[in-house]
Amino acid sequence: MYKQPLIYIFTSAALFGISPPLAKLLVKNIPPVALAGFLYLGAFVGLSLYSIIRGIVSTEKIGNTNLKKEDLPWLAGAILSGGIISPICLMFGLSQISGFTTSLLLNLEGIFTAIIAVIFFKENAGKRLWLALMCMTLAGIFLTWDSSQGKFNLLGPLLITLSMIFWGIDNNLTRNISTRNPMQITRIKGLVSGLASISLAYALGMGITWDVTIFYALLLGSFSYGISLVFFIKALEGLGSFRTGMFFSLAPFIGAVISLIMLQEWIGWVMFPAIILTVAGVWLISTEKHLHLHSHQKEVHTHSHNHKDIHHMHEHTELVREPHVHEHKHLEENHVHSHWPDTHHRHEH
Repeated sequence: MYKQPLIYIFTSAALFGISPPLAKLLVKNIPPVALAGFLYLGAFVGLSLYSIIRGIVSTEKIGNTNLKKEDLPWLAGAILSGGIISPICLMFGLSQISGFTTSLLLNLEGIFTAIIAVIFFKENAGKRLWLALMCMTLAGIFLTWDSSQGKFNLLGPLLITLSMIFWGIDNNLTRNISTRNPMQITRIKGLVSGLASISLAYALGMGITWDVTIFYALLLGSFSYGISLVFFIKALEGLGSFRTGMFFSLAPFIGAVISLIMLQEWIGWVMFPAIILTVAGVWLISTEKHLHLHSHQKEVHTHSHNHKDIHHMHEHTELVREPHVHEHKHLEENHVHSHWPDTHHRHEH
């Protein structure tokens, strides 16, 4: 199994993991709905600036994998679920509970991504994956316990859970366009989602103070929502929705550590079993081995690829750079090797 998708998803998780504790500081001054919008708008601004600078500095082009007309329904669904509804729920939930609890509850995104992938998109899930889901679910239950009051605090965790459900929907919809230009997808999502949420905040009469905190929100969004999402989409192509969502569960650990250090939050004894269960879940998924005889049907398609894997061993008459894009043919083939449910392994089991 190839390491590059793992590098993508770990980088994405790290960048997104810093967002809950930092957003916890920002939500004190910016209404939750507006903050959700500024974070996604920051993703658009940051990636647009990067694209402009890259276009000036580098003349290298790898080809055209831009969105096509048939991709628009998937993109629209991803924007509505993951770009508008989910971040608004997350910001409201963050205003109710600690950044530490919010960070670890982000594990639920992997759970709901996996459940949706298996039930609706027919991805394969073995025993180790379901055990990982059980561990993370139990961790989420622990984190709803308010040790200071001796009862379950449901409102904040429920809002975070709802947010993770919609992000799980988003992840699976985005998987269907993951071979397209991730920069283009993220910029469109950032612009539309950002403007929609900020407009909604104004429509609801939420006062927005235009000060330096807006700049901080845009800066955080450019990294945690922009660059992170680009790497997440690239990981989807190589790992599939289920495993991408599960590996993304590293993000909560980063956010939890930052919350403890920066916000000095202590939620009591429940953090210890929650952390242990989360670690167990991540270990189960990261040590999975998937190998069997499988068939590839004859196919002609276009996407970004390199010649380092066994599915792209074709030759070129001219010198090409890695990665590159062109229409290429896959012949019918039966073989055995370790693989993820990536673009070339979306078969039934």
